[in-house]
Amino acid sequence: MNILTVDFGSTYTKLTLIDTVEAAIIGTASAFTTIDTDIIHGFNTAVAQLTQKIGAFTYEKLLCCSSAGGGLKMVALGLVPELTAQAARLAASSAGAKVIRTYSFEISQGEQEEIYAINPDIILLCGGTDGGNKEVIIANARRLCEVDRNFTIIVAGNKSASHEVKEIFEASGKDYVITDNVMPTFNKLNIEPARKSICDVFIRKIIDAKGLSYVQQMASAPIIPTPLAVMDGCELLSKGTAKTPGIGDFMAIDLGGATTDVYSMADGMPRMSNMLVKGLPEPFSKRTVEGDLGMRYSLNSLIEEARVEDTQQLAWAEKCIANPNIIATCAEEQRLDEAFAHSAVQIAVERHCGYMESAYTPLGEVFTLTGKDLTHLIYIIGIGGAIINSPQPADILKGALHNPQKPHLLKPHQAEYLLDSRYIFASMGLLSRIDPELALQLMKKEIVQHRN
Repeated sequence: MNILTVDFGSTYTKLTLIDTVEAAIIGTASAFTTIDTDIIHGFNTAVAQLTQKIGAFTYEKLLCCSSAGGGLKMVALGLVPELTAQAARLAASSAGAKVIRTYSFEISQGEQEEIYAINPDIILLCGGTDGGNKEVIIANARRLCEVDRNFTIIVAGNKSASHEVKEIFEASGKDYVITDNVMPTFNKLNIEPARKSICDVFIRKIIDAKGLSYVQQMASAPIIPTPLAVMDGCELLSKGTAKTPGIGDFMAIDLGGATTDVYSMADGMPRMSNMLVKGLPEPFSKRTVEGDLGMRYSLNSLIEEARVEDTQQLAWAEKCIANPNIIATCAEEQRLDEAFAHSAVQIAVERHCGYMESAYTPLGEVFTLTGKDLTHLIYIIGIGGAIINSPQPADILKGALHNPQKPHLLKPHQAEYLLDSRYIFASMGLLSRIDPELALQLMKKEIVQHRN
């Protein structure tokens, strides 16, 4: 049986054809995503390219994911930055959403105007432990009703406020879903119900907004956000199945035209005996998305963040910003692109990893860990065209390694670099939902055995 997987990306629509009997990837192809006209045109072009490569083909199942049209834009609201606001961000990111902003406490009129300007697909409304503060989440529910945008609100806060919040949204006509609290008790995360609700809303509502309704009719299963498919693939490769072990802890970096996504599969607990964990516990599977670090659409902000002053880099960046579809065609342009890619990886991983601070006690100096300690990771996997098409991908991925000038950042100290050279993580994440053993086998063959 053949299975065709499709990833409708912001720039490219990517196909992977899988032979489940032979346990092999028959071929891959990609074409520009055509969301401005009809998304099916890009799909048909990619099918034609795949046909040119391997000849006429058929498939019995079609599995799809999408980040087209900017993906799933979200805003998260919580009570305090270090607790429920952070829990809200973790839940949203793990579901494959692009979290544009996180707000804490009662939102102001200026923040209402910001939310209107962002025009998110979904708002995750959190706040308070169960039985704790409920005034803030109720006040924010009222203020969200004043924002004249067609977003869906997922309520995942203090259960004691759910009745009042429900009445507020029903009276206003806002589309809403109430689910379990992301932090029911102090410092205890419960992000899975919110993650499921985000995916349900994506399937129910966002597909129509992104022009994917016809594709959904063709598909054999619900379309899911692409970052969620990648997350599923990462989890499978790391943990394995009940029958087959995975490869253990690793980091994957997906460098795209608009964002840089970092995935870490590790418990993140401190490796030093005199280090104490501070703040919320981190999930084993963590994703962060940096919307200001991209190789084309977000290049302006990447240049500012990396403090680029080289005139050649700035001139090439100007061309890339003017024409986001431009591809480096000579060695000099590739060198300039690699410099941007290295900076994007370095900054994104610095934001993703944990950091330590020193503190003094009567027993001497100790250290506190905020976030995940990733110093022990031995695999760093590169995803995305800027990495896998580079003649020197290792030079780009070195940006993820420990920097002696920033010893407080707990990045990997040494690593073996692997490449998702045929961009199959999203495809394997889709496949894992119906045949995890096959998906794991293919990832080990395509990513781990083909070392770079």
